[in-house]
Amino acid sequence: MTELLVPSLEYVFEIRAEVAPPLRIGRSVAEELHLTPITGGTVSGPRLTGTVLAGGGDWWVGRGAMCQLDARYLVAAEDGAVIDVVNRGYWRPEPDAEDRVFAGEPVTEAQLYYRTAFTFQTDAASHRWLTESQFIGMARAEADAVCIRVFRIE
Repeated sequence: MTELLVPSLEYVFEIRAEVAPPLRIGRSVAEELHLTPITGGTVSGPRLTGTVLAGGGDWWVGRGAMCQLDARYLVAAEDGAVIDVVNRGYWRPEPDAEDRVFAGEPVTEAQLYYRTAFTFQTDAASHRWLTESQFIGMARAEADAVCIRVFRIE
């Protein structure tokens, strides 16, 4: 048997996506589809700085206290490059944090399972590194925004 390779993570940036109130689309008795419009935001960190462009959204299916997420939006990098972002994952509060989440109180990333996986697309040579690695995110909700710390898996 070969040695188990344990991945390491490189912190690359934080996305702060500003959002509008969610729109209920509907679905069935057991689950509900919603869209949370993305209205803007910022990207800042050691490897990327820019703005989140308005017009994207996060389509999410709620099943009890758990949500499956599927977000798509654009980032305009500081150098003018446009980057397509696809971000999928799961949102689930720990039992003791669920009441605080729904009351709008702050909950830390450790108290909320809000994890995502990214795919980036761009033809900008300066940002090709985004298209050639796997990225994961650890998110938290803030008033009118979702903040995601993004890590490259090394």
